[in-house]
Amino acid sequence: MTRFSANLGFLFTDLPLPDAIRAAHAAGFDAVECHWPYEFPSVDVKAALDETGLVMLGLNTVRGEPGQNGLAAMPGREEDARRAIDQAITYAHAIATPRIHVMAGFAKGQVAHETFIENLRYACAQAEQHGIMILIEPLNRYDAPGYFLDSSDQAKAIIEEVGVPNLRMMFDCYHLQIMEGDITRRLEALLPLIGHIQIASVPDRAEPDGGELCYRHVLKTLDALSYDAPIGAEYRPADPNQPRFDWMGRIRS
Repeated sequence: MTRFSANLGFLFTDLPLPDAIRAAHAAGFDAVECHWPYEFPSVDVKAALDETGLVMLGLNTVRGEPGQNGLAAMPGREEDARRAIDQAITYAHAIATPRIHVMAGFAKGQVAHETFIENLRYACAQAEQHGIMILIEPLNRYDAPGYFLDSSDQAKAIIEEVGVPNLRMMFDCYHLQIMEGDITRRLEALLPLIGHIQIASVPDRAEPDGGELCYRHVLKTLDALSYDAPIGAEYRPADPNQPRFDWMGRIRS
């Protein structure tokens, strides 16, 4: 049976992170993930995870200054990017988080590509010492115009160029449906390179039981492919004051 992970960057955001973990458990989620947990002491987050029995599946490197969206592909910011990577690894290790999304940032061109490659090699080497996987995620051009990584083909090429086993793709169905579509075939083709999968309705990014993408079909496809890791629910509730979670029963395979 499909398991779901609550993305606490979008869900239960009115609560401090430790309490959001408890709320996700009470709502029936099987795991949690987050964006930037760093304002909360890792010991408090780990206590909430231990109390609920949930795993924090992933977290992100910091975005940088306001208006930025990561640092790892930004030429001239290598020192800041590696400091962000070290921060994420330290925090992830403290709370037993197995994945880190290294955010690329707004950049373009060959120099940005080379910068991203070298920072990813650094991240993977450091993370490997703790058994942590590094993720990269293509973002759509509407929500993140100018983001360096904007297609699954680009992500695939980068993963192959870096050439280490602990670098994988974050396959966000919302972003990739907007940019590329053909989600079923892309999952089939890219599954060996995928480290985590996220879902939300398209195009409104609300609960994943509506919109143009049928997640009942997507989850049946993943079941047929023997993918059994929790699926990340990274969506914005249509009604933030009364978020609903009945969609899990409707789309679960």
